[in-house]
Amino acid sequence: MTLTTYASKRRFGRTPEPEPGLRAGGGAPAFVVHKHAARALHYDLRLEMEGVLKSWAVPKGPSLNPSVKRLAVAVEDHPLDYRDFEGVIPKGNYGAGSVIIWDRGTYSHPAAGDERERAERLRDGLRKGTIKFVLDGEKLRGEFALVKTGRDEKSWLLLKKKDRHATAEDILKRDRSVLSGRTVEEVAADPQKTSREEIRAGLRAALAADDLKDAPVRPMPHGVAPMLATLVREPFDHPDWIFEVKWDGYRAVAEIRTGAVLLYSHNGISFNRRFSPVVDALRTFAFDAVLDGEIVVVDDRGHPVFQMLQEYRKTGGGHLLYYVFDLLHLEGRDLMNVPLLRRKELLKKILPAASKIRFSDHVRGEGVLFFSAAREKGLEGIVAKHARSAYRPGRRSRQWLKVKTKLAQKAVVAGFTEPRGSRRHFGALILGAFRQGELIYIGHTGSGFDTRTLREIRGKMNPLIRKRCPFKAVPETNAEATWVKPVLVCEVSHRGWTADGLMRQPSFLRLRDDKTARDAVLEKPAPVAAPRSAP
Repeated sequence: MTLTTYASKRRFGRTPEPEPGLRAGGGAPAFVVHKHAARALHYDLRLEMEGVLKSWAVPKGPSLNPSVKRLAVAVEDHPLDYRDFEGVIPKGNYGAGSVIIWDRGTYSHPAAGDERERAERLRDGLRKGTIKFVLDGEKLRGEFALVKTGRDEKSWLLLKKKDRHATAEDILKRDRSVLSGRTVEEVAADPQKTSREEIRAGLRAALAADDLKDAPVRPMPHGVAPMLATLVREPFDHPDWIFEVKWDGYRAVAEIRTGAVLLYSHNGISFNRRFSPVVDALRTFAFDAVLDGEIVVVDDRGHPVFQMLQEYRKTGGGHLLYYVFDLLHLEGRDLMNVPLLRRKELLKKILPAASKIRFSDHVRGEGVLFFSAAREKGLEGIVAKHARSAYRPGRRSRQWLKVKTKLAQKAVVAGFTEPRGSRRHFGALILGAFRQGELIYIGHTGSGFDTRTLREIRGKMNPLIRKRCPFKAVPETNAEATWVKPVLVCEVSHRGWTADGLMRQPSFLRLRDDKTARDAVLEKPAPVAAPRSAP
């Protein structure tokens, strides 16, 4: 099928559905499931393939139960823009009725490697009549298959494979749109109110209710360096402070300009390809803004797992989310000098219900209890922020403080020692950190590695080997040292600091490919937990 069939069935101008057109793909292919209240209520599964959305009508809807088989009838290809469509198709038009985006996300082939191999396997499956795919949506997750019945060219079966996402739960009871939070009945009751219009209306109401005299009209900033928090030893209670979860992920700033999105790390590295599902979700926003937040991958319990985040592009495992905790610029207004609590309240009002995007909430005043809860859940820690603090790009401030549940330090790999006994690749990493612009020695670690990380890190160090020690004073090591160019960054846990400024019992946690060497700044917790005065 081609988009010619799609176009021939519709009278554009009389239906809000998108006309056929070109839209660039990129990254993992998208899927969408529309819930469509036409003459008969049904669901439409659409998979991005060959520049279009291959589509199947599923009368009884998808299921996460492997014992359930659902009839899926192949229908005409739809344009890629259809994945953003939600609204009402008026009477007298083909498919008249209300439509919501019941679920959406990205998908992959369970056995494919790179992008080219994935596309070839999916095309081959389409041609042979058996398509295997793994969905990463808000409601549908795990491996599925579409299998031709042999009855005719249009009849397929939609099957759920047995995996950790399989369940007997009736997923169709979750009947609201992942985009707007509305049901098909609510969309039908107000056919003129599209989700985008709803977002704009909410934005106008929020701006009208908030006095933004302290938010001057200025051009949107570009390349914002995030504001940083100062490490302190222990949590505290204070009525003028708010407390947030310290997410274990990648800090990320998002610039949204008329639907175009730039998503980048704290040092300006683009995340657009690496985390394209987040970018796709941000594109649906109906306003221009600059957001600050953290990209994480959470497991099925909702706990962030850093290793899953690092491997997300390769494996697609876990739930990719962008937790937004600050609003820096909105519709031409600079909000950086607006007090933090007002920025967050405005952000919560305007942030639409979008796939992959979450508001990072907070508690007020009770930091000790909040820290205790974070530690019990195995989270990295909490961030304390003064409720009236301004946003200071690129600055480490005493108005933002962080308290970790475990001591950890980002470190530069300065060299390594040779392995002993049965160990291969290297014995220990020699580590440094920057203090007032100078790289200083902070210890070495030979623990925390498995065979894979030993091999991976040695492979990264080999091209960096050099004769000169990167420290001003050559440190004493327990074996002969090989020095490397100090560019690799890792994170290590430890039990505190010695009088000589070395880490006690350091243990390797992970490489930090989102950090540069200059980000590995010496962090020793300040003895005073919280300043008592307001900023």
